[in-house]
Amino acid sequence: MVSVAKIRCFNVKKNLKGNEVVAHKKQIIIPIAILVAGVIAFIGFSSLKTPPEEKAKEDNTPIIAVENIVVAPMILHVSSYGIVKPKYETSLVAQVNGEIVELNDIFVRGGFVKKGQLLARIDPNDYHAALIDAQANMASARAALEKEVAQGKVAEREWKLITDTSPTELSLRKPQLAQELARVKSAQAAVLRAKRNLQRTEIKAPYDAMIDNRMIGLGSFVSVGTQIGKLLGTAIAEVRLPVADNELQFLIDQGHDAKVKLVGTYAGKSVEWLAHIARNEGVIDNKSRMTYLVAEILNPYLLPDTLAEKNGAINTDINHIVPLRFGAYVQAKILGVEIANASILPRYLVVGNKVGLLSNESTLHYATINVIRQQGANVVVSSGLLNGDKLIVSALDYPVDGMKLALISDKKEQQESLDEDTKVQVVSTDNEGE
Repeated sequence: MVSVAKIRCFNVKKNLKGNEVVAHKKQIIIPIAILVAGVIAFIGFSSLKTPPEEKAKEDNTPIIAVENIVVAPMILHVSSYGIVKPKYETSLVAQVNGEIVELNDIFVRGGFVKKGQLLARIDPNDYHAALIDAQANMASARAALEKEVAQGKVAEREWKLITDTSPTELSLRKPQLAQELARVKSAQAAVLRAKRNLQRTEIKAPYDAMIDNRMIGLGSFVSVGTQIGKLLGTAIAEVRLPVADNELQFLIDQGHDAKVKLVGTYAGKSVEWLAHIARNEGVIDNKSRMTYLVAEILNPYLLPDTLAEKNGAINTDINHIVPLRFGAYVQAKILGVEIANASILPRYLVVGNKVGLLSNESTLHYATINVIRQQGANVVVSSGLLNGDKLIVSALDYPVDGMKLALISDKKEQQESLDEDTKVQVVSTDNEGE
C-alpha cells in the first residue's frame, strides 16, 4: 500500500511539473506569436498604402531679367529754352515840329516795311521856306564876299600908287574879307540845317522791319522827341538761351557757332527751326546763376529780298517753310560733342560707377564704367561696356560677384519641360492600371 501511494505521489508530481513546463512555454510562445502577428499585420497594412511622392529638389538660383546694351556713336546736346526776339528794334521819334500830313497805309501794327520806305510825313512847308531863306542868305553872303574880295584888290592897287611902304592888314581890308567869309560859312551851315530839317519831315524805316506799334495819327501835331512808333528788324531774330555753367563742357568750344534746333508750335503744330550760336554774353546772371548763349535765326519771317539774303546768308540748312514769330516760346537743343562709343543706362542701376552684367556662364559680373553725364533718369556711359552685353535690370537681394543666376526665360523652359515629363508619367501610370 505504501508503494502504491508513493507511485501515485510521484505521478502527481510529474504531472504538476509537466503542467508548469507547458504553462511556461505558453507564456513565451503567445507574446512572440502576437508580436509576429502584429508585424505581419503592419506589413500587410503598409503594403496597402500608396508610397509618398518624392519631392523635387528646389532650385534657389535667383531669377533675373536682362536687357541688351546698345553701344553706338552719340552727339550730346544741351537743352534750353527762350523767347524769340528781334536782334534790332528801334523807337521812332520826331526830330522836328509839325503836323502829320501823310501816313503810309502799311504803317500799322504787323506791317512789313523795307529800308528807306516812307512811313509818315510831317508838314514840310515851313521847312521848305526855311531852306529857301537859308539859300537866299547864303547867296547874299557869297555876293558880299565877292564884293569884299574886289574891294581888297582895289585897296591894294591904290596903296601901291600912293606909297611904296608895305600895306597894313586893315588897309588891304583883310579883316572885312574874313568877316564876309565867316558869313558865307554860317549861311552854308544854315542851308545844311534847313535841308536836314526838311529831310526829317519824312519819317522812313532805317532797315527792313515789322511795325510793332504806331503812336500817331493823321493830323496829329508832334514836337521834337514825340514817340511816333516802334520797329522790329526782320533780318535776324535772337533767342537768349540759359545754360548751366557745368553744361558748357558738353559743347564744342563752349558753344561758339554751335548748331541749335529750336522746337515750337505754329498753328497748333510742332515745328522745328535751325539756328546757330552767335555769341556768349560772357557773364553769369546774378539771379539765375546761368550763362546765356545767344542763338540767331536768319530771315525768321521768310521775307523775300531781305538783307540776310543780299549778304548771301540764307537759312538753307533746314526745311524752313514756317515763319518764326517774335515772342514765340521755343525749346532748344544745342548740339555738342560727339561720343564714339556711348550707351544710355538707367541711373538707378549704377552703383559706385559699376553695373551688374550677366556673363556667358550665367554668373553675375560687375563692370566698371565711365559715366560722363547724367541725363534725367539715365546716365551716358562712354566706356566699360560692349555692344550686346546683358544688363541686369532686376533687383538682387544679396548680390555677390560670380554668383549663379538664371533668366526668366530659362526658368519658363525648365518648367515647361517638367510639366511635359509629368504628363508622360501620368499617361504611363494610367496605361499600367489598365
